[in-house]
Amino acid sequence: MALMSVADALARVLEGAMPLPPEDAPLDDAYDRVLAADVAALRTQPPADLSAMDGYAVRADDVANVPVTLELIGEVAAGHPFAGRVAKGQAARIFTGGVVPPGADTIVIQENTKREGSRVSVTTATPRAKHIRRTGLDFAQGQVLLARGRRLTERDLMLAAAMNHPTVPVHQRPCVAVLGTGDELRAPGSTPGPGEIIYSNGFALMAMVRAAGAKVIDLGVVPDRLDDTIAAIRKARAQAADILLTSGGASVGDHDLVQKALTAEGLELSFWKVAMRPGRPLMHGRLSAMHVLGVPGNPVSAFVCSLLFLVPLIRRLAGRGDLQPATESAKLGIELPANDERADYLRSALARGPDGTLIATPFATQDSSMIATLAAADCLVIREPYAPPAKAGSACVVLKLKSPL
Repeated sequence: MALMSVADALARVLEGAMPLPPEDAPLDDAYDRVLAADVAALRTQPPADLSAMDGYAVRADDVANVPVTLELIGEVAAGHPFAGRVAKGQAARIFTGGVVPPGADTIVIQENTKREGSRVSVTTATPRAKHIRRTGLDFAQGQVLLARGRRLTERDLMLAAAMNHPTVPVHQRPCVAVLGTGDELRAPGSTPGPGEIIYSNGFALMAMVRAAGAKVIDLGVVPDRLDDTIAAIRKARAQAADILLTSGGASVGDHDLVQKALTAEGLELSFWKVAMRPGRPLMHGRLSAMHVLGVPGNPVSAFVCSLLFLVPLIRRLAGRGDLQPATESAKLGIELPANDERADYLRSALARGPDGTLIATPFATQDSSMIATLAAADCLVIREPYAPPAKAGSACVVLKLKSPL
């Protein structure tokens, strides 16, 4: 199978992927998720005319000419409306959030008054409707304030709660089963034997899955045995994973059994070679409804492939419209040679130039096994296939990793 371009491979991955069905999620589980339906207010806010200040509820006609002394007839606190009515020459003590009593049509702030027992003197004229939050000032019952397709922010959750919704209709979280493969892999904290290494890929990939808003099924690591690999695949299907993400073993060597196991289970293979570096042996297919991505075992390859293909797939299933991680413009900090037929994703440091421009400097060594440089990178410099030589200071495109810049 010929090498496929990154763009074509991503199109294949997303082809037929549809947002997952909706569910009613509690507000404390709805942050950053996508609404599957419009959400309308179940109440009017505020539900009545409320005082915006501490002071006195009075008739504006009574305080048009000051000073004036009024009779106190009661008190209004938030949540405790006054049962009576404010008549001519009367006032009711009121606190912020209190319901403006019938008869009153303005609020005199307490700083403009002087209280003497059951009477209050008003020293400053106050116009009608001053310091009153009118009924429906914020929103009205039935008003659609959160539209379908919106990715919910902290402020949206505040609004949904004020609209009296304990839950909101959002697309289900995608569920990703993560599987590591290889006889050589050992758990962190163990003592590797000859030829063995510590398993690290899964920790980055599972963190990436969670950061993208999906749930994780940790299938652990299986040895290079066909029956064990098939058993892990069946476990992912049994737990209704939306995506199976495998790391390692996706090529066609004698010990690369992932593709063989998936084929035995009925995989519809889409592709398994992509014109990119790192990450050439990337596999994609479907097992019935379950999407399958097989990323290489080399740590940097696994990370970059997951960032470019897994994250957009998760976002599509979650109902998001912003599928691909955003790129930015920068300038190269060093010169680069011409590129070959594969797109390059170069681990790089970022700095700010004197004019504030981002300067991206690729690391000298880009071996896909080097985790330390991946952890140190601020971004990936993206170079298209057959890109010509580039001089230091020339324009480039970067995909930022988590960085303070």
